[in-house]
Amino acid sequence: MYALDVDNVYHFAGRNKGDSRKKVVLIADDDNTTRRILTHYVQKMGYATIEAKDGDECLQCITEKVFDVILLDIQMPKKNGFEVMQHLKTENISTPVVMITASDDIPNAVKYIKLGAYEYLTKPLDIERLEIVMRNSLTESSLKKQVQELQTELKNKELFSNIIGKSAALKQTLEQVRQVMDTDLNVLILGESGTGKELFAQAIHYGSRRKDGPFVSVNCAAISNNLADSLLFGHGKGSFTGADKEHIGFFEQADNGTLFLDEIGDMNSDVQAKILRVLQERKIRKVGEKNEKKVSIRIISATNRDFSKAIKENLFREDLYYRLEEFLLFVPTLRERGEDIPLLAKYFLDEFAKANNLEQLQFEPEALKSLENYQWPGNIRELKNAVQRSAVTRKGNTIDTLRIAFVPSSTHADSSENTLTETITEPVIPASKKDEMMSYSLEAHERDAIITAYKASRGNLTRTAHILGIGRATLYRKLDKFGLAYLKSGSPFTL
Repeated sequence: MYALDVDNVYHFAGRNKGDSRKKVVLIADDDNTTRRILTHYVQKMGYATIEAKDGDECLQCITEKVFDVILLDIQMPKKNGFEVMQHLKTENISTPVVMITASDDIPNAVKYIKLGAYEYLTKPLDIERLEIVMRNSLTESSLKKQVQELQTELKNKELFSNIIGKSAALKQTLEQVRQVMDTDLNVLILGESGTGKELFAQAIHYGSRRKDGPFVSVNCAAISNNLADSLLFGHGKGSFTGADKEHIGFFEQADNGTLFLDEIGDMNSDVQAKILRVLQERKIRKVGEKNEKKVSIRIISATNRDFSKAIKENLFREDLYYRLEEFLLFVPTLRERGEDIPLLAKYFLDEFAKANNLEQLQFEPEALKSLENYQWPGNIRELKNAVQRSAVTRKGNTIDTLRIAFVPSSTHADSSENTLTETITEPVIPASKKDEMMSYSLEAHERDAIITAYKASRGNLTRTAHILGIGRATLYRKLDKFGLAYLKSGSPFTL
């Protein structure tokens, strides 16, 4: 099929050696002599080559590998150059294409240039002209890639402008967001209360193809069973007592956009069945109406609940879970993002000062350092409240301690007047025991994280490792280390 084996060409071309690799050119022409001549001269120019003798072979090569330039004959059997160009446009493949034909057909030249061809050359080819065209096309392609990279960087800054941090845990989550945002998969976001799950949902929506459509956020815990149909699907005028006008439900409001179902784990079981039906059929029917209406929506849901336990106890439908969990996104806790805590604290402090027309406020170094020693059970929401509370009770423009709220069931201090520093220094721990307790605390936390990820993945070890950001072999070692080896062949419902 090819003049040179594809894999050998790519090895020869140094495809994995960065910009120093040899560029690879696909030569697609049904004439054997033309292909041999082009291959000879293109290789003399310093490029590696692969040949295709018809349109089908050309498309197969394009499907299997990425090329730097394509020399494409217009008249070929099976599929002609026009059909190949249409495929490139449909698949959004930006490889520069130089069209080659035996006839000087100006109308065809215009047609192919509109489809995205870089240049149009006629046979017999002027080799010097061909070399100049190829060199210029590569330069332009390189510039386009640089522009695309800058646009992507700017897009990421805009999408994630409200997500503050640089920790490894956060970067991993953001990378998963980038991977899924361009798809239309339903996303289930797992994370503790206060971790900012809705911010990630918004980033997914505004980075997706649905970004120009609505983003509708729904608090599922607030939907009662008797109002669910009306709130979710809407109702017609006069459909029931008090329905004096038509109401558009959440699903219809989110048509051509994204519906964010927050705290989905708290949704009533009867309402779950109604949600499942819409996800299966992609149709809604308003209360009091006979006709159904199609809706095009993407569902992003979020919860801090343990789904495996809820399903086992028949509190959440298993079939609905699998509809929602086409892509699983795990948002790390604030205690897993230690290096982000000072950044977030400064951000909230600046935000508070600006909102209240205050001079610039700042933390004492010791106050910032102490933040990382606290566990923050309320996550980012608790940190923001602590910063604002401390800003209100500050003396001058400097904050030397942060005040936390009193929570009776927690390990917080027993008075709202106690500072964060006082909370973490009581009770007094002997120095000889601190290292031992810290080691135990870290191991216990790691064990809990594994169990949480295992439950979220419903016993799938590959997905568990993915959530934790470790390899499967590493996960197996940790299961043995923490006495969890039985999970290797178990189920999340055994926990």
